[in-house]
Amino acid sequence: MWRRAGPIRLRLAEITGRRVRRPLGPPAPTETFSASAPASSSLHHNLGTFRDSIGAPPSRSLSTKPEGGGGRECWSCGAKGAFLSCGSCRSVQPVDPAVDYFRIFGLDRGYNIKDNSLEGKYKDWQKKLHPDLVHSKSEKERAFAAEQSALVIDAYRTLSKPLPRALYMLELEGIHVDEEKTINDPGLLMEMMEIREAVSEACDSQTLEKIQSQMKRKLETWSKSFQEAFDKRDFNRAVEATQRMRYYERAMEETVKKL
Repeated sequence: MWRRAGPIRLRLAEITGRRVRRPLGPPAPTETFSASAPASSSLHHNLGTFRDSIGAPPSRSLSTKPEGGGGRECWSCGAKGAFLSCGSCRSVQPVDPAVDYFRIFGLDRGYNIKDNSLEGKYKDWQKKLHPDLVHSKSEKERAFAAEQSALVIDAYRTLSKPLPRALYMLELEGIHVDEEKTINDPGLLMEMMEIREAVSEACDSQTLEKIQSQMKRKLETWSKSFQEAFDKRDFNRAVEATQRMRYYERAMEETVKKL
């Protein structure tokens, strides 16, 4: 049985700069998945340098409490159900490490997210929380606003892209993926070398856009593989999908740099 890992709370604390009290009992076990160890073949030797370079409709109005209820008592007026900001007195609330990124945007936890489900809500939260917009508040509330604004930014960046969203969903399940490990797949590594060579030799934007389109399709394919595996609770396959997504995402970044 997979259990939610303690690092989630610590990650939120790291974003906001707030300390989080650790549980008194032993922490929940966290599964760590890493890629296979490098093979001792001649191909591995030839690809060593490459391994190093790879490394590892309209939006709804935003509620002041997470969808489905929840929230705590407002520190300012005592109203129940206060979330990032209080619906009664509009005071900004302190960060609650128990709130995950999906709840911030009023979404059910799931991999398939449309961009317009995030952007409008993100902008609405920033209007409520941006430090420049709460300058007349007390020092205490301005500090809360800065922390919540940083949290909302990180939540948006995480959920708006396929790979970070996939890694975050695994993390919520207590599964940590070691992104510094490379995949022991000579075929994939050779493919990446050929892509980098094609990008390097490309002399016009049309060629680069074609390569980028190919990488985008590859990324979409492995994103679907991740969702299928995750929905089936096949976390080994889900982790493998994120590792391959990482390679294709970085290949796309190479083409963007040269465009």
